[in-house]
Amino acid sequence: MNRIAANTLKTLRLLPRAALILVLLAAPVLAVPMMRTDTGSTIEAPALRKSGVGFVLLVSLQRG
Repeated sequence: MNRIAANTLKTLRLLPRAALILVLLAAPVLAVPMMRTDTGSTIEAPALRKSGVGFVLLVSLQRG
């Protein structure tokens, strides 16, 4: 009986630490849905202008 009580007390002492670690690991995962609710804050890069360099390279490689 003493052994069971010792194991139970050891488990109860580890329980707050395990809960704290679980909360620290779960906090970023739980915060993601709250950040995704606002879609108006997305910043997009401007579209790149095409300069036609690929066509010039294709023509010059065919001539050589």
